[in-house]
Amino acid sequence: MTEPPLNPPPPPPPGPGLPPAGYANNDEKTWALVAHFGGAAGALIGTGCAGWIAPLIALLAKGNESPAVRQHAVAALNFQILVSIVGIIGWITTCILIGFVIWLAAMAVGIIFGVLAGLKANEGQFYKYPISVPLVK
Repeated sequence: MTEPPLNPPPPPPPGPGLPPAGYANNDEKTWALVAHFGGAAGALIGTGCAGWIAPLIALLAKGNESPAVRQHAVAALNFQILVSIVGIIGWITTCILIGFVIWLAAMAVGIIFGVLAGLKANEGQFYKYPISVPLVK
């Protein structure tokens, strides 16, 4: 007789249509993606000042039902609120040239990190934003 292997092979990755590890169902994954990608879209459309809207919607819609969605939405909301504050400061100070640079930087940071967080959320992982102030808990 042959002995069983000491280390069993890892489980196969989730197939198409199956949610990644960390989500109970596809609905939770969708709302996590709404929080992150919606924040990036809001930063683009709202010129750096409206990225907080989609994470707030995700938090209010599914935050009480799913701890995973709440975690993603709160992280995205805290980050996008901070970026929006910086964007508003940039808008206010555009009369001096530094305001234009601040505003563009806020918009770019909101878009780039929102997309990175959305890509991680799509893989079933939590993304820790590099700069964030815990305003919402």
